[in-house]
Amino acid sequence: MAKWQQRLRTLLTEQFSLPSDIILEMPRITVIGNIHIYIENHQGLDVYSENELKLKTNNGYVQIRGTSFVLKMMLPKEILLEGTISEVKFLGN
Repeated sequence: MAKWQQRLRTLLTEQFSLPSDIILEMPRITVIGNIHIYIENHQGLDVYSENELKLKTNNGYVQIRGTSFVLKMMLPKEILLEGTISEVKFLGN
């Protein structure tokens, strides 16, 4: 059933020019320099420390590493992180 849903979502995205991040429930990540990162469509916070942030997504995890991290905003599906960002990595389930 999950594969069928994924195919349908991909078809809707391609045929109707719908935003893929919303239809496919993928995270939307906006990075400003190496000091701010804004992430939408996450499923929850898994790890948070001064040097690491790890968020659950539908496809696994998004891991951000760096230094001096401060959560500036955290909403149910959005997060704004400030600090010195050195790495953004996508991890599978």
